[in-house]
Amino acid sequence: MTSTAPPTAVEGRKAQPDHLGHVIFITAAAAMGGFLFGYDSSVINGAVEAIRDRYEVGSAVLAQVIAVALIGCAIGAATAGRIADRIGRIRVMQIAAVLFVLSAVGSAVPFGLWDLAFWRVIGGFAIGMASVIGPAYIAEVSPPAYRGRLGAFQQAAIVIGIAVSQLVNWGILNLADGDQRGTLAGLEAWQWMLGVMVVPAVLYGLLSFAIPESPRYLISVGKVSRAKEVLAEVEGSGTDLDTRVREIEEAMRSEHKSTFKDLLGGRMGLMPIVWVGIGLSVFQQLVGINVAFYYSSTLWQSVGIDPSNSFFYSFTTSIINIVGTVIAMLLVDRIGRRPLALVGSLGMAVSLGLEAWAFSAKTAAGTLPATEGAVALIAAHVFVLFFALSWGVVVWVFLGEMFPNRIRAAALGVAACAQWVANWAITASFPSLAEWNLSGTYVIYMIFALLSIPFVLKYVKETKGKALEEMG
Repeated sequence: MTSTAPPTAVEGRKAQPDHLGHVIFITAAAAMGGFLFGYDSSVINGAVEAIRDRYEVGSAVLAQVIAVALIGCAIGAATAGRIADRIGRIRVMQIAAVLFVLSAVGSAVPFGLWDLAFWRVIGGFAIGMASVIGPAYIAEVSPPAYRGRLGAFQQAAIVIGIAVSQLVNWGILNLADGDQRGTLAGLEAWQWMLGVMVVPAVLYGLLSFAIPESPRYLISVGKVSRAKEVLAEVEGSGTDLDTRVREIEEAMRSEHKSTFKDLLGGRMGLMPIVWVGIGLSVFQQLVGINVAFYYSSTLWQSVGIDPSNSFFYSFTTSIINIVGTVIAMLLVDRIGRRPLALVGSLGMAVSLGLEAWAFSAKTAAGTLPATEGAVALIAAHVFVLFFALSWGVVVWVFLGEMFPNRIRAAALGVAACAQWVANWAITASFPSLAEWNLSGTYVIYMIFALLSIPFVLKYVKETKGKALEEMG
């Protein structure tokens, strides 16, 4: 297809923006939502055992309090896009920031278990909004030549948020002399853990006032002159602004607003490609990755490791998560999506099998022998590494690329919903399964990791190097 854009527009988009540092600041500010996504998702890890003791609840009830935030996540993710189209991307960020603040304060000083669960849902709603609005905004303000690298800010912010939450939890626990219910300035340690999120939440809200609205949204509401100012700011003064505005307007007019009905077809109700997307999302969760981020402190304490060390191991695991994510970002466009997924599945299966073997040696006193304890710790870190360098990143890349243009938005929404549901299932079931048989629980996760290998080999096609228009 022959381009009709004037040379100046093409040259302007290839050139480095006049103020690339400012563009990076804008992207980083938006990615603070991703940081809070990671932080709020995993900070509960440090409070699980204290909540169990404070409210004297069993594993089944405790699991629901931990997992209930995922209901809010699903609702927030499902509604954020439509809200953003009505009131703008920046306003959605500000709403999410307020919800994060309310959730942090409410969770830190709950009246009882019922309102702790309520504030968890509010925090989940904010997570869901942040998971949608951050990537969308970054894609809309990033210069085309830098979009891939700037888009990676969101995933990087998520894994950094997870790591920081575990570091903060460990620091607070040490201040409380290793007691999760130890008192600090009138509040118990676990309350401080949940409440500290106020700081990054307020920062996120303040940063949202310092960044411009998306040019795409501004054009959609008739503010073309302001959209041109933002385009000049982020794409460089050499950009042909009139041409860029026309391109955005044409793209918006040609977009097909896909609905659930567009996904119907085939013998099993939905189109086969949609089932593949759902399968990728479900397998990503059924290997038990979120057990490592929601329950790792509880897990290590259950096999005889003291609270301070268990919190430290949660932090080191989150650092491994960052390392694996960086590896995936470096390799996903070099060796492809399928090879990374297959390597990750095999690595996860082996490490989960080793964890299952190690936990089978748990003594009547609730401890592990020295050899099995060392194997369990190493295998847990290896598991997170293989997940992060493969399925943690690759699934989202696949979901963004694999669907035909006409159904992409709706299919991605269904796949993401399936992911939240699978996440909830694993999160809600782990405490009860662990009480039943901790080793057996990890065998189940290992089986899912093994099953993901033939699934990828048979049903998942490589998308590396293909234009979105080629997906059929």
